[in-house]
Amino acid sequence: MFLGTPNEYMSAFVIEFLGLLGRWVHLITGIAWIGASFYFVWLDNHLLPPTDEVLVRKGVGGELWAVHGGGFYVVRKFRVAPEALPATLHWFKWEAYWTWISGFALLVLMYYLRAPLYLIDRSVADLSPAQAIGISVALLGVGWIFYDQLCKRLGLEREAWIALAMVAFVTVTAWGLSHLLSGRAVYIQIGAMLGTIMAANVAHIIIPSQRRLVQAKERGVAPDPLDGLRGKQRSVHNNYFTLPVLFTMISNHYALTFGARRNWLVLIAICAAGVLIRVYFVDRHKRHLRGGRTSPWPPPTGSQLQY
Repeated sequence: MFLGTPNEYMSAFVIEFLGLLGRWVHLITGIAWIGASFYFVWLDNHLLPPTDEVLVRKGVGGELWAVHGGGFYVVRKFRVAPEALPATLHWFKWEAYWTWISGFALLVLMYYLRAPLYLIDRSVADLSPAQAIGISVALLGVGWIFYDQLCKRLGLEREAWIALAMVAFVTVTAWGLSHLLSGRAVYIQIGAMLGTIMAANVAHIIIPSQRRLVQAKERGVAPDPLDGLRGKQRSVHNNYFTLPVLFTMISNHYALTFGARRNWLVLIAICAAGVLIRVYFVDRHKRHLRGGRTSPWPPPTGSQLQY
């Protein structure tokens, strides 16, 4: 039974309704984004060299045949770009944008507006709401800047170094947050930081790279293959970030994790498990190259981060 004033009741109702709406939008758009991301990673890893010499001469680098929903499909990927652009070209971006927008709205609604309840734990650190919110917002930007500069400086050939640096960065960040914010907030903050990196990859790297490819074809000049490679690098990184972010989205249901004495270590272990699960399935995508076999050993060693 609610014992507050009518205005307080209405305010609580509005916040609850907005939270419900935000979660629903976040879930719908997140499923759309993740589904597209997982599908294209699967697709890339199942492409086979075309057997038709006409397709090879046209620049097709791989093709895939599939049957689904009562019909047959054929998908072809060009090594760089087709000879001429089609009249209709589908883009995949708003799923990512709306997932981040709805996620940030929920962060504001549930954690920033209720900072004393969800963001701050006085037994951990005696922060003011402004200080706790400032730390949270700053980390969203710092996480992206660190990751983006890491990729730009190490390039396309040092994926293992990028992975190790990101593991170290996320681990140190989670440990530091465990001394500043509530356990519940630590998990959400790490998820929001990784989710921001994923959405920023789409907005600042993947889509601009694709635009440059399209613009080059429209101008009648040869597209730069590096644009495609850079876009793919970030897309694949998003693939590995996905399961850790999904867990943090639902982590507030599991006090056993964020309420643990060393909750930051539990979080890192679960995130690592999520990454390795994706490593295993990406490795399975290429089992046709190994006679249908997939070894269980590469995932635990972390040696199979791949495109």
